[in-house]
Amino acid sequence: MQFMALIYNKETGNHDPETFQAYGKFTQDMIAQGHFKSGDALQPTATATCLTIRDGKTSLKDGPFSETKEQLGGYYILECENLDEAIACAAQIPGAKTGTIEVRPVLAL
Repeated sequence: MQFMALIYNKETGNHDPETFQAYGKFTQDMIAQGHFKSGDALQPTATATCLTIRDGKTSLKDGPFSETKEQLGGYYILECENLDEAIACAAQIPGAKTGTIEVRPVLAL
């Protein structure tokens, strides 16, 4: 079963070499354990474009959808047996120490 681990943190957060090394180690650990499916960091929210369609008309807005203290900064798709295993994996994401990790099952159709 696949789970998405969404990484929320302050954009002004840690972009230092130690943090990048910690994420690299986490990724390698997940690969070695057979949990890693994919994952990436995202560009800052200033690069985001939000799209809506109402009454057939497309509207675009710059930036994130809502004002929050933490922004979506990246994600992992993890292959796990169940939610407990996914949470155990997500708890190892370096951003959990300074932000929030949201774990959600991927809807398999």
